[in-house]
Amino acid sequence: MHRIPRLSAALPLPLQLTWLIPIYGFSGMVLSLPWATGWIKRNGPRPAAYLNLLVTLLAVLHGSVVIRMVSELGPQHLEFSWFQATDLNLRIGFDLSLTNLAALELVTTMSLVCQLFALGYLDKEWSLARFYALVGFFEGAMSGVVLSSNLFVSYFLLEMLTLSTYLLVGFWYAQPLVVTAARDAFLTKRVGDVLLLMGVVGLSAKAGSLEFTDLYSWAAHARESGAIGPLGACLLGLGLIAGPMGKCAQFPMHLWLDEAMEGPNPASILRNSVVVTCGAIVLLKLMPVLVLSPLAIQVLLAVGSISAIGGALVALAQVDLKRAFSYSTTSYLGLVFIAIALQKPGIALLFLFAHGLARALQFMSVGSIIATTTCQDLTELGGLGSRMPATALAFLVGSAGLVGLLPLGCFWCYGLIVHTLLPASPGFVAVFLITNLLTAANVVRVFRSVFLGPVMPKTRRAPEVIWLMALPMVSLAVIVLLLPWIMQRIDPVPGIASFPLPVGLGVAASGLAGVLVGCLLPQDQFWSRSSQVSLRVLQDLLAYDFYTPVIYRATIVRLVAGLARATRWFDLTVVKGLVDGIGRLSLVTAEGLKLSVSGQLQTYVLTLVLAIVLLLGVLQWARIGI
Repeated sequence: MHRIPRLSAALPLPLQLTWLIPIYGFSGMVLSLPWATGWIKRNGPRPAAYLNLLVTLLAVLHGSVVIRMVSELGPQHLEFSWFQATDLNLRIGFDLSLTNLAALELVTTMSLVCQLFALGYLDKEWSLARFYALVGFFEGAMSGVVLSSNLFVSYFLLEMLTLSTYLLVGFWYAQPLVVTAARDAFLTKRVGDVLLLMGVVGLSAKAGSLEFTDLYSWAAHARESGAIGPLGACLLGLGLIAGPMGKCAQFPMHLWLDEAMEGPNPASILRNSVVVTCGAIVLLKLMPVLVLSPLAIQVLLAVGSISAIGGALVALAQVDLKRAFSYSTTSYLGLVFIAIALQKPGIALLFLFAHGLARALQFMSVGSIIATTTCQDLTELGGLGSRMPATALAFLVGSAGLVGLLPLGCFWCYGLIVHTLLPASPGFVAVFLITNLLTAANVVRVFRSVFLGPVMPKTRRAPEVIWLMALPMVSLAVIVLLLPWIMQRIDPVPGIASFPLPVGLGVAASGLAGVLVGCLLPQDQFWSRSSQVSLRVLQDLLAYDFYTPVIYRATIVRLVAGLARATRWFDLTVVKGLVDGIGRLSLVTAEGLKLSVSGQLQTYVLTLVLAIVLLLGVLQWARIGI
């Protein structure tokens, strides 16, 4: 890859001030603090929401202006020195390419839509200002990740995302289950972060720089000269992919996304659409380094395949509305991992773009259902189609946008990847088509449970949502419908219809087959588990995520707990016992010696002489022994 040109002072001011876009989000957090901390109580928390909406709108407008300028002038690079001492010069850089700026617009636009939706969803929430402060923190970190030109800065911002995930998942901290979910989400992502930090430190020692362009040059030189051995490249690659695996909720670090559904639904909109996208973008930036290790690429392919098929299967057995789609997010990001590992970055970006918009719309409709019915159990929902037509339409558009159904966005993504992989990797083509089929079956199953069928007690009086929730939902539905036209204007793949008709028919057939399976799945609102033993065993296997949490508790958690108990026993018994024993010996010796105090000077002199003689004897013996 070529180095992006340095910024020229002659460039327009909006380009030179692009570094302000991440600051907009952080400034929203700071502006919310007076209300979030209770310093201002007189007029309620809504001014904090309005201020955050204003600065996020500024970020969207500023980003759109920058995209237009970069499309005319070409990619640019911003760089600022923030710490310099002797030969240490730390700099913050921003890569202004069309790819990064498109991802930035996705982040800021989704944040704006989510904040407007939250204004209606959390209308009576007493800590509304705290929520908006956390969303501003979230937005600033995500904006910095997609623009950053330095791996260390990207790692630092990913750590901020981990912290903000913990705070947003634990937003309703008075509930014990929420506290447990926030802790589990934080610790699971920390595993990936720690391994990523090891990779960052090792790469810094090898390459001497953490600028992505410098890393690409070093990787090209190392590949040609063999400057790094197979073992070193393998360990480095595994460490670098661990962080994105955790952020994108990929197997085996996928459980946190399910736990994160305990947080407010507006936060789930961002988490399932753009937060996971940020982890995938970091992985995309690291691919020129990861190709040094064939094993790391194989691990990426294996993780992506397991996450894609496994996540789609587990989603089919969920009866919780939000969890049914959180596992689907894991599934789609698995497909993105496969595309990245197979060196198809343009198609991976299109997948991220199409998935982010459609998933956000899907979770908005889910939030509308929960806000109206105060229920997210599929066995207690039904008949909402006639009562909430706008929500039903948004759910249909968002779900169809995720499935390979003509003419929406993911159909073209599936067609491109199937056409590209079919000659060399037919096995992965099967993974994509099966995932598409299972996803279609899942969304049809949920649609039947929620919007069709008889009216249930909790849906009998379910009006449509207020305009603050309906406006962003309908607006995003229009964007999802226009997505194929938008995708044609994205650089990596200029023509989205660049695959033959049989490929398109195959993708459409897999989506239609999934719709058919979803229509034929037996459903009983009163029996969420099948009465047939064999089917019930399979259903439990999928519903409990292949018993992954049980396996973790029986292996890793038990091992760590056993080591902790052993360490505690050693500390209390050996270390503390030795220290306490020495202390008691000193006290006993002192008690004995105080009885030998006679006041006779000749006794003291004799004791001193004997001690000196004993000391000299020991030293002489030691010298002869040496």
